[in-house]
Amino acid sequence: MISSETNLQKRLQSLDVYRGLVMCLLVAEAALIYESLLEASAEGSLAHMFFMQFTHHPWHGLRFWDLIQPFFMFIVGVAMPFSLNKRMTNSGDRKKVSQHILKRCLLLFLFGTGLHCVYAGKFVFELWNVLTQLSFTILITFLLIRQPWKVQLGVSISLLILTELIYRLYNPEVPYEHGSNFGNYTDMLLMGKINNGGWVAINCIPTAAHTIWGAMCGNLLLSSKLDSKKLRILIITGGIALAIGYGMDLSGITPIVKRIATTAFTFASGGWAILSLAYFYWLVDVKKSQSWIFPIIVVGMNSIFIYLFAELLGHSWLFGFVEIFSGGILSPLGIGEKIMHLITACLTWASMWYLCYSLYKKKIFFKI
Repeated sequence: MISSETNLQKRLQSLDVYRGLVMCLLVAEAALIYESLLEASAEGSLAHMFFMQFTHHPWHGLRFWDLIQPFFMFIVGVAMPFSLNKRMTNSGDRKKVSQHILKRCLLLFLFGTGLHCVYAGKFVFELWNVLTQLSFTILITFLLIRQPWKVQLGVSISLLILTELIYRLYNPEVPYEHGSNFGNYTDMLLMGKINNGGWVAINCIPTAAHTIWGAMCGNLLLSSKLDSKKLRILIITGGIALAIGYGMDLSGITPIVKRIATTAFTFASGGWAILSLAYFYWLVDVKKSQSWIFPIIVVGMNSIFIYLFAELLGHSWLFGFVEIFSGGILSPLGIGEKIMHLITACLTWASMWYLCYSLYKKKIFFKI
C-alpha cells in the first residue's frame, strides 16, 4: 500500500462521481422509474428496447443493468487503498484496522441477510444479496491488499479458474444450466433452496475478482505515475478483460451469464468497470470537469445508507406515500395512469435524493 503523505491527502473526485452515479441508478430502480418507463413505452418500440437495458438479462447475455453490481463491488475495491491508508495513518495500528474490516464484513453480512428477511416478510436465511457477497469479497481483498499486484492478479485469476472448474466438473454436459449447476447444488447445501431467478451464493467467489481488481486500480491511482500512464494502463487492462470475456462467450467456451457470474461475465463486466473508471478519472480528475458533479456526489457520500433505505422503504413505502399526493393532484387533471405512475416514480427518486442532500448539508455520513 502507498504510504507517502502526499498520496494520503488525495481524494479521487472521479471515484465519488462513479460511486454516486451507480447509487443514483440504484435509487432510480427502487423508485420504480425503470418499471414506469417500460410500462409507458410501446412493446417492441426502440424506447421499450432501450429501457429493457435497465433490467437483468434472463440468462445468457449482457444488459447494462447487469453491470451495476460489478461496478458497485469494483468501486468498493478502488476505495479500499485510500480508506485503509487513511486509517493506518490515523491509528498506526494494523490490528485495529483489521478489527474494523472484520466488523465491517460482519455488518454487511447481517445487512444482506436481513434484507432477505424483509423481502420475505419472515425470518429466512438467504445469501443472494450484494451486501452478503461484499462481506466475502472485501475480506479476501483486505488479505491481499499489501501483496504485490502480480500476487493479487494471480489470486483473482485463480478464483476464476476455480469457478470454471467446479461448474464443469459438477455437470460436464450442461455446466451452466439453471437448476442443475454447481451453484444450485451449493445453495441446497447452504440454504436448502434454489433461487427462482437463478442467483447463486457462490457468486462471491468469481466476483471477488471485481473487488480485487478495484483495489489494484486504486493502488495504481495512488501511485506517483503520470496521469497519462495511469490512463493507458487502465484502458489496456480494461480492453483485455473485455476481449477475454466476450471472446469466451462468442467462441462458445463459456457463456456470459450474470446470474451465476460465469468467468466470461466476470471478465466482461470487469472490463467495463475498469474502462468506466478510466473515463471518469480522465474527465473529472485530469480534465477537471467538475461543475456538474455535486448532485451526484451527494448521493455517493451516503451510499450504504441510501441503498438500505431504498431497498427497505423506497418502493415498499415511499412510492405509495408520494402517490397519495401525486395521484390526488394529477388524477383530477385527467393525467393518464402510466404517466402519473412515471411522475410519482420521479418524485420518489427526488425525495430520496433530497434526503441524501439534507444529510450532506448537515455533514451526516453513515459509515460501517
